[in-house]
Amino acid sequence: MDAHKALITDIFNNATLVEVPFFQRSYVWKEDLWSRLLEDMEYVVKTRKPHFLGSIILKMGRAPRPGEQFSSCRTIVDGQQRLTTFLIFLKVLCMKQGQTVMFDYQFRIMGQMVALRHGRNDVDAFEKIMATEAPQELPNPEPGSRVIEAFNYFVKNMDEAKLDIMAIMMNTQFVRIDLDVDEDEQQIFDTINSLGVNLTTSELLKNYFFSRETVSEYVSKWESVFEKDDEAKVYWNSEIETGRIKRALIDIFFDAYFQPFVQDKKYNITNEDKISYARVDKLALSYQHFINTYCGGNKNIILGQMKDYAFCFMQTFRPDLCGMNTPAGCGIERLNVVVVGLKTSTLIPYVLYIAKNVFDEEERNRMYGVLESYIMRRMVVHASTKNYNNLFTSLILNSVLDADSLRTRLKSGNDVTTYIPDDDELRSGFEKSKLVNLQSRGVIYLIESRIRPENSSTALLGFNNYSLEHMMPKKWRNNWNPCESEEDEKKRDTLLLTLGNLAIIPQALNASIRDENWKIKKAGKGNKLGLDICAAGLITVHNALQKEEWTEIDIKERSAWLCDHARTIWAL
Repeated sequence: MDAHKALITDIFNNATLVEVPFFQRSYVWKEDLWSRLLEDMEYVVKTRKPHFLGSIILKMGRAPRPGEQFSSCRTIVDGQQRLTTFLIFLKVLCMKQGQTVMFDYQFRIMGQMVALRHGRNDVDAFEKIMATEAPQELPNPEPGSRVIEAFNYFVKNMDEAKLDIMAIMMNTQFVRIDLDVDEDEQQIFDTINSLGVNLTTSELLKNYFFSRETVSEYVSKWESVFEKDDEAKVYWNSEIETGRIKRALIDIFFDAYFQPFVQDKKYNITNEDKISYARVDKLALSYQHFINTYCGGNKNIILGQMKDYAFCFMQTFRPDLCGMNTPAGCGIERLNVVVVGLKTSTLIPYVLYIAKNVFDEEERNRMYGVLESYIMRRMVVHASTKNYNNLFTSLILNSVLDADSLRTRLKSGNDVTTYIPDDDELRSGFEKSKLVNLQSRGVIYLIESRIRPENSSTALLGFNNYSLEHMMPKKWRNNWNPCESEEDEKKRDTLLLTLGNLAIIPQALNASIRDENWKIKKAGKGNKLGLDICAAGLITVHNALQKEEWTEIDIKERSAWLCDHARTIWAL
C-alpha cells in the first residue's frame, strides 16, 4: 500500500484508465454536496490555498485488451462519488470558459476514450455528458439519472467568472492510496472508513487551549460552562439545522463567538484571512491561526471572555422555545422561532453580539423586532439569503448596537441580496409566493401569535406543534367544483400554493378528510375531525371557516387580509 498527496492531474495522466467496478452502486450525491463543491472551488480561487477533497483508494486493475490504448488501469475502491463529481464540474467549467481542448487533453486517453469509466448503472449517462459539446442542460426523463442531475446543476448554478481552471487543478488535493493486486481492499476500506469518530470543532479547541499542565484553568473556563452537569451537556450537544447540515450548539457557539474578534478593527485582519476564517469546517484551525498571527500566541485573549459569552449564548438561543407559547411582543422568544425554527442561523453571531453588549432590555427587544421584520419581509417575497453572512458580520464590524442604527443600516442596502421589500412587494409576495412549508408555517404562526387577543379561550402552542394545511387541497379535482377551462385549472393549482390558502393547525387532518369538499373538510365526517375543531381559536383561519364556500376569490381576499397584518407587524 502506498499513500501520498495527489492532484487530479496525478490521478488522470493521459495514459491511465480509472474504472468503477461494473456492479458498483450508482452515483448518489445530491444538491447539498454539489453546492458545497461549488462553494469550495470558489474559495480555492479566492484564496489560492490548497484544498483537501478527500481520499481516493485505487487498486491495480486489469491489463489492456487488444485495441485499448491505455498503458495501465486502476480500479476505484473508494472515491467514485467525488471523482465523478469533480470531473463533471471540470467538464462544465471548461465548456463555459471555452477550454474543452484542455479537458480532453487531460481527461481523455490519447485524445479518445474518457479516462474514467463508469459501472453499469451510470456508464451511459456519464459518457453522454463527456460527449456533450455545449454547457446546456440535458434532458433527464424519469426515473432520471443523478449523474445528469449533477451536470444540469453545474450548468445552471456555476458562475464561471468566479472560477479559474488552473487554480482549481493545482490547489485541489487528494490523498491517493494505491493498493497492489494482492492486497485486501475490503479490509483497508473498512479500516479507513469505519474507525473512530471525527473530532468536532469544540474537541479540537479544547485540546488546543488546555493541556495536562493547565487542568485548573480547564475546570474554571471550560468544564464549568460546557460540562457543568447533565443539563449543560445536553444543551451544548443538542443539534440544530444550519443550512444543509446539523451542527451541535457548542460548535455553533464557537463560530458565533469568533466573529467579534474577526471583525474587531484593532486586529487589522487581512481580507484573505477573513475569507478563510468564515469556513466552519476549518474553524478550529482558524482560531489557532488568529491567536498565533494576530494575538502573539496569547490564548487568554480568547479564553478571557469565553465563559461570559457562553452563558449569554445559553440564555439567548433556546431551541425549546419553539415548543412553547410565543408572546406577541418583540423579543428573543419570537427571534428563536426565526433563527432556530425557520433555520436562519446566519443571524446567530450578530444576535449573540447584541445580547452580550446591549444592556437595556427594551432596546434589545426593539433590535430583535427589527431583525424579525427584516427577515420575514424578505422571506415572504422569496428573497435570496446568500449574502446574509456578510451583512450580519458587517453589523458587528460597525458596532451597530441600537435599533435606530440597525434600521438605518438595513434600509441602506439597495441590491437584491440585502434590500428591504416595500409594502407593495410584500403584498405581491402574499399573493404569488410559493414558499416551502416551513416558511409558510412560520409566516402564518408569527402573524397568529401577534394578532390573537390576550383573553383568547384557547392557548397558542409552540411553533413546532403546528402543521400546515391547504384549505383548498392540492387534489381538489376529486371533490371540488371543476374549473371552466384548462387555463383556469392551472391558475387554481398555482393559487392554492400561496399563503392565502394555507393555515396552521395543531392536529393534522385525517387523510380521508384532507381532500374532501369544503363542507366536509370543515365539519369532519364520522369520527374524523374537520377544520372547525382542529383550527378552533386560531385567528388566522377563523374568518375563512365562516364561509360556505372556499374559492379563488376567498384565497385572494385572505392573502390581502394577512398582508395587511404583516405590514403592521413587520413595519420598518
